[in-house]
Amino acid sequence: MGRLVTTLTRAVRQRVLARAGGVDLSRLDKVPESLAWPLRRDGTSPSPRLQATRNADPVQRLVRLFGMEVWLVTGDAECRAVLADATSYSTDIRPYMGRSGSATDGDIGGLGFTDPPDHTRLRRLLVPEFTMRRLQRLAPLIQRVVDRQLDELEAALTESPDGVADLVPTLAFPVPFLVICDLLGLPDERRETFASLATQRFDVTGGGPGTIGAIGGSREFLLAEVARQRHDPGPGLIGQLIREHGEEVTDFELGGLADGVFTGGLETSASMLALGTAHLLEHRELWRRLQADPTIAPALVDDLLRLLSVVQVAFPRFARHDVVVGGKSIPQGSVVLCSLPAANRDGRVGRGDDVDLTTAGPGHLAFGHGFHRCVGAELARMELVTAFTTMVPRLPDLALAVPPDELEHRALSIVFGVESVPVTRRG
Repeated sequence: MGRLVTTLTRAVRQRVLARAGGVDLSRLDKVPESLAWPLRRDGTSPSPRLQATRNADPVQRLVRLFGMEVWLVTGDAECRAVLADATSYSTDIRPYMGRSGSATDGDIGGLGFTDPPDHTRLRRLLVPEFTMRRLQRLAPLIQRVVDRQLDELEAALTESPDGVADLVPTLAFPVPFLVICDLLGLPDERRETFASLATQRFDVTGGGPGTIGAIGGSREFLLAEVARQRHDPGPGLIGQLIREHGEEVTDFELGGLADGVFTGGLETSASMLALGTAHLLEHRELWRRLQADPTIAPALVDDLLRLLSVVQVAFPRFARHDVVVGGKSIPQGSVVLCSLPAANRDGRVGRGDDVDLTTAGPGHLAFGHGFHRCVGAELARMELVTAFTTMVPRLPDLALAVPPDELEHRALSIVFGVESVPVTRRG
């Protein structure tokens, strides 16, 4: 998801290079407001403008840039129609980049920007590693990581002069990061380097350069790690795929798969853990209900995923031919963006602005929909359920140290989040 703005910028750039003699939009120092406004939030809610757009016109042309139409889809049914359509759209960006997109180009990889039959082949390699049976082997690891990070959080609260600690660096980021490192099979001595590359991939306030650089750095790291493990396979996912499939999968493809696991499993889970905890602390009745009945945790997590929708837009779709969505005719070659936060609060299908455990379930679009749905959805759920059911009884008096409206949310980011969550213990 962090590659969305990069993709749009590069796609448009090719048109510009052909017409404007070498202008490079990847050097833009800001994202045009015509593309940026759907990413803005009102607290944790979709902006009033986005919600009004969904209610009045769930499929509309967002902007026309250098001959390319960008369409915004905001309704639940309309988003599902787009995301479930495996034939009318492509997520392959190579035709829009003016080059082959081969391994030597380094511009694509993984599942998100791959079409069948390559997508089918690569996903078939990855899916067996994310079945519930395989993921259960990670349950003890997840519990150990959560316990250790709660130790750190408690120590930070105790040692702080004012009794305040930040939940993000002590719990929300380390839990998914350490789990992903173990899942991929990264050796301990490589993790510090990897951690330094795991931030600023999704923040687009500075335009293209920061996002492109951060993505490139992490992918170069993972490609180098794949090449290293090709000769010395580790115990994790990278080594397992090498042992099971050998030359059937190239280093570039495997690096792309690893980067997709990293992208989908780190920033999104970290954001959900931070925002989800803040939401529970703000809405104390939910905290108390979870404390009284931990069995509600799976349903609670699912509706928090729907309500907070940290992934703001699905992978962009490029229309292969003229299509009709929600009664609107979208021309061939258009970019179609599906707003997941808007769809997940679509009142036309009974979705509201509060957690509702009576209707909570996996029917939301927080993990996408169709054949590009997030492979690691169940891993994310496991991490969140484990974290919440461990934290609430262990720290029953945990509280926000600032009013909820003072939390610093990311102003413009593909993956919505919060910069810090100051917490304290109620006296």
